[in-house]
Amino acid sequence: AGAETVKRAVELDLASRFQESLVCYQEGIDLLLQVVKATKDDAKKHRYRQKISELLFLSDGKYHKQIRIEENATGFGYEKLFQEYLTEIVSEVWVEDPYVRHVHQLYNFLRFCEMLVKGPCKVKTIHLLTSYDEGSGRSQQISGLEEIQQSLRNYGVTLNIAFSPSIHDREIRFNNGWMIKIGRGLDYFKKPQGRFSIGYCDFDLRPCHETTVDVFHTKHTKKM
Repeated sequence: AGAETVKRAVELDLASRFQESLVCYQEGIDLLLQVVKATKDDAKKHRYRQKISELLFLSDGKYHKQIRIEENATGFGYEKLFQEYLTEIVSEVWVEDPYVRHVHQLYNFLRFCEMLVKGPCKVKTIHLLTSYDEGSGRSQQISGLEEIQQSLRNYGVTLNIAFSPSIHDREIRFNNGWMIKIGRGLDYFKKPQGRFSIGYCDFDLRPCHETTVDVFHTKHTKKM
């Protein structure tokens, strides 16, 4: 059963069906771990442990997906990038982005939160780490984030906000192990031509700045 599961994982991996592949890898490793526990032969245990190590290396090495968003490309709304990884077990999200400061960036974060509220995940806690606006917009930044915080509370979601003057990295993590790094953070959309232009409301129709999206998975495996 373990061998068949691993074979299926490799097939899914080659087909770029990463999330399904990961599930199969984990199931295969768990089955082999059960065999190790039940086996009294030390030589067999050693062989099984070697195989498990190979699978861990294989799955770790394979789990890097990169998406290149070209200048002026459309069709890259938040749902397009994140929906695949927002499974029902996602209940906690971490957002590290130094540029959730200006009005349009606050709206970006709000739209991201709206996506989380809609599901199918069951998010209960969102952690935001960003940096303070260095100019006169700090009070507007704080009041905007507090308003988002209050609004999320009405949906049973807690927003924890923290500020760091030294934050540079931009990444989003889900508690099911997926981590997404976007070169420009959440702010990769171009300014719309006007308030009544196509793409103003629907981010799938909004032209993008050129950026790179890297998707990784942090594995949580049992000790052999």
